[in-house]
Amino acid sequence: MSAITTRVTRGLAVVAASIAMASSLLVASPATADEAVVNVSPPTIAGTAQLEQTLTAQPGTWTPSDVTYSYQWLRDGVPVGGDSPANATRALSDVADVGRTYVVRVTASRPGAASVAALSAPTAAVAPGTFTATRRPTVLGSAKYGRKLTGRVGAFSRKAELDYRWLRDGRAIRGAGGRHYRVRSADVGHRIAFRVRASRLGFATVTAVSRDKRVTNARSVRRTVTYSVATRGSVRASLSTFKRLAQQTYDDPRGWRAMGVRFKRVSSGGDFTLVLSQASKVPSFSSACSTTYSCRVGRHVIINETRWQQATPTWDDKRGSLRDYRHMVINHETGHWLGRGHARCGGKGQLAPVMQQQSKGLSGCKINPWPKKNELHSSRFGF
Repeated sequence: MSAITTRVTRGLAVVAASIAMASSLLVASPATADEAVVNVSPPTIAGTAQLEQTLTAQPGTWTPSDVTYSYQWLRDGVPVGGDSPANATRALSDVADVGRTYVVRVTASRPGAASVAALSAPTAAVAPGTFTATRRPTVLGSAKYGRKLTGRVGAFSRKAELDYRWLRDGRAIRGAGGRHYRVRSADVGHRIAFRVRASRLGFATVTAVSRDKRVTNARSVRRTVTYSVATRGSVRASLSTFKRLAQQTYDDPRGWRAMGVRFKRVSSGGDFTLVLSQASKVPSFSSACSTTYSCRVGRHVIINETRWQQATPTWDDKRGSLRDYRHMVINHETGHWLGRGHARCGGKGQLAPVMQQQSKGLSGCKINPWPKKNELHSSRFGF
């Protein structure tokens, strides 16, 4: 081969290689500087919209691929924080976030092209933060009528404002707030618990309840007394109502039940007979009885029907309720059967003893349907 042929061949090879390289560069060449920025899919937000959680912006999809991003968070449409590449996350640490929604605006940029912004869909309203009760409340004290109970608060994972309430069978007792509670007559036979509600701004309220305690009478049953119910004369008052209300009086922990006496109604006989009598027939039990008031004669505890239906002028003048009068007259006349005599007012402004003749007058005392503590002593019956 001549030298000329060799030089021509080498030249052609160089040209071919140059063409191949140019073709390769043409296929892999980057976007031109003035190519427009386009949002293909919108930004999204990852994370839970709740106080003390963190939201993270996902920029979405853009073309060309060599764009850079900056992030601006908007709370209810108002910018918060700066617009910066460093703002891809948003910590929900402000209680003002609760109840608001967040959107992130992503701005994509590249040299030589106009910047383009796109918005994400809004989050759900930011939920309150959460904390927990780490130790449940407890109740100290004996759950007996008249005793004082004390609630221990327990513990919570956050400092919070605390509200206290006592519950009877799971329901709030009206007026029974605070950490101390005196057991009431209405509580006997029911279950009492102590509830603590912890509240903190920006957080969901936490409720914790103690184990409940069953409330009992001040004294356990020491003796059971039986009684039957009868009528005398023409009685118009409801006998079924009379029986029901009389038993309520006997069962009430404020009454003679506080001595440890249980009253049980039987169909006939019994230790005594509770009689609802027509007023005109009351003296038929004894000449010592009158048509005006109730009476007790031997085994008969006699309730004057007129008084049962209307109380007395003295009682009405003091604005006593008919229900309390019925408690009083049952307790008073049964007290005679238990061996108690009449009592006097202990001093002006004091509660009247139940054995005072409150139907006739009060002598400066206040009306009172229940035995006082000094009346709850052993009787001639030994209880």
